[in-house]
Amino acid sequence: MTSGLQTRTARRVLPGRHYPLGATPQKGGVNFALYSQHAEQVYLLLFDDPHGDPTDVIRLERCTRRVWHAFVEGVGPGQLYGFKVAGPYEPKRGMRFNPHKLLVDPYARAISGGFRNEDNLLLGYDPSSAGKDLAPDTRDNSRLVPKSIVTDDAFDWQGDAPPDIPLEKMFLYEVHVKGFTAHPSSGVEHAGTYLGFIGKIPYLQKLGVNAVELLPVHQYVIDDFLVDRGLTNYWGYNTIGFFAPHAGYASGSEPGCQVREFKTLVRELHKAGIEVILDVVYNHTAEGNELGPTLCFKGIDNPTYYVLTGGPYDPQRYYMNPTGCGNALNLDNPHTIRFVMDSLRYWVEQMHVDGFRFDLASVLGRERTGSFDRAASFFDAISQDPVLGRVKLIAEPWDLGTYQVGNFPIDWSEWNGRFRDTMRKFAKGDGGMCCDLGYRLTGSADLYGDDGRSAFNSVNFVTCHDGFTLRDLVSYNGKHNEANREDNRDGTDDNSSWNCGVEGETDDAEVNRLRLQLAKNHVCHLLFSLGTPMLLGGDELLRTQGGNNNAYCQDNEISWIDWGLAERNAGFFEFVRKAIDFNKRHTILHRRKYHAGFDTTADGVPDISWYGTELDAPRWDDTNLRTLSMLLDGAEEVSEFGDYLMFVILNADHEMKCVHIPKPKPGMRWYRVLDTSLPLGEDFLDPGAEVLLDPSDYYLTNGRSTVVLVAR
Repeated sequence: MTSGLQTRTARRVLPGRHYPLGATPQKGGVNFALYSQHAEQVYLLLFDDPHGDPTDVIRLERCTRRVWHAFVEGVGPGQLYGFKVAGPYEPKRGMRFNPHKLLVDPYARAISGGFRNEDNLLLGYDPSSAGKDLAPDTRDNSRLVPKSIVTDDAFDWQGDAPPDIPLEKMFLYEVHVKGFTAHPSSGVEHAGTYLGFIGKIPYLQKLGVNAVELLPVHQYVIDDFLVDRGLTNYWGYNTIGFFAPHAGYASGSEPGCQVREFKTLVRELHKAGIEVILDVVYNHTAEGNELGPTLCFKGIDNPTYYVLTGGPYDPQRYYMNPTGCGNALNLDNPHTIRFVMDSLRYWVEQMHVDGFRFDLASVLGRERTGSFDRAASFFDAISQDPVLGRVKLIAEPWDLGTYQVGNFPIDWSEWNGRFRDTMRKFAKGDGGMCCDLGYRLTGSADLYGDDGRSAFNSVNFVTCHDGFTLRDLVSYNGKHNEANREDNRDGTDDNSSWNCGVEGETDDAEVNRLRLQLAKNHVCHLLFSLGTPMLLGGDELLRTQGGNNNAYCQDNEISWIDWGLAERNAGFFEFVRKAIDFNKRHTILHRRKYHAGFDTTADGVPDISWYGTELDAPRWDDTNLRTLSMLLDGAEEVSEFGDYLMFVILNADHEMKCVHIPKPKPGMRWYRVLDTSLPLGEDFLDPGAEVLLDPSDYYLTNGRSTVVLVAR
């Protein structure tokens, strides 16, 4: 397909260089470089107005190592631009070049705004044709498509350095940049933005978390079907700009200000000792399948960037779809791996982030055979990279067709879905959970103990953005996603939740008391287990989504944190704050070594001992066992308390249990620190206010409660 484009520019254009890729400001101008193996012609278009016609159309005459490049004099940071790429339009062979469509630079550091598919102008094909995607659309869309923005790396970091927090001392807080402060009650300037987030940093410090895991901040696209329903892609798992902070979270209007504002947020979080982990989506892009839009990769070099498939007559027309989102990035291709690695390094080196949580990370380990391989090329590239080797790597270890919890390489941590499922089922009283519970409480050695990883490679969580909030987990038996306008068909039905006898909100005091007690139990299970704990933002305030367990499309009060809860649920916030502080002060909960089950310090006490209600080993195979106790010996750990013991009772039975307590070491006495069955304020005692246990050989443990005793 010939382009039909006419070069027009009064600027001086020099050959430039093939490296680095993207738009790089240099003395006197900007170097532009775009990779495309199969293109026949590449044009650079410059714009003064993001919604206007191009001021310059420049044909890139030089191609080196499959990179088309030129140096354009007289332009600099703030310049708007895009590409048009000509080549064959033959979808059956995987070729989808269309020079009528303006394309975003894959390496763009900023993008001017959101995408709107008006009159189907973002489609590379003619949807009215008989062959669906087989005929190109010849209408120009240059005015409609958001523009890439030239940026530089200038920023006053004020001596910023990464907090470099060890995993065993990390407390993750998963939160949405906009939803954290968008609610009218947030009381911050620039609500719902990167800068608005800064206003709540003192709150995070008070809570005690030291790392935020931000839902996607890469520039994303809102799906057409959501626009048609009057909804949006709130979570942002639909990336198009893997180097570009999402423009919608900026407070300013000047081109590229989102880069400066994001850097400002990172700098201020680091000043507060808080790390920044990005939730990133390198498994697929916003371009969807063969019927999706042509925005960037599809029109630049479709076979390079995507895993293609099809039948004998159209072998590369269709897209492999292990994500359920329409496509998968082709990480068998060296350039695509380079692209992803360049993106990750950019966020570390130039944006100063401290790590990444990889969405549907099992896809990243799928080779062309389609099966998961922990030695896949992408994992090898990560492990050998000197920049990425020093940051935190967290996998969501599953995708649409494979569940790989425990199977990632040694330098990766993982969201532990087994922890979530076991803890939820045990807390609501399901039988037969205690055997698995023992593994989850002690760092999941069955998953991570045989490959050189520690308990803290397990990222433990009970709730996350995808599913019920903590309050809804104890308030609803089923999902209530009617606001998503899919007749409540979306979202999982496998929630392991319990409404305590009434579905949804209620004035029943006893139901609300039980719900609060169960919520406290969940917090204890999370924070008194070995592993890196992750708290869902707003759970410490008992935020509700009204039973919506799939609020990905709700950019409104369903998803936003209502800061009025900080006053209404101040007691529960204080409970969570105390639980985090207790974990920090008791280093027995930070041990990197797995428990051996025998005396490792010659003090006569095993490093861990298990009990039921009596002073004998629990019957792990007893499906009726719902009460489990563990004794932890703190002698090995350096602590402000010196030598100490911790005894934890987990009673998921609805009845009170008399739990016998082992004798402490000579000279020690048992003190009650926590009993979740007691009212807020009386349940979690402050340091120095713990209650001496008398008698000290048993504890009457109320139904559905958690008790923590410490001997000093």
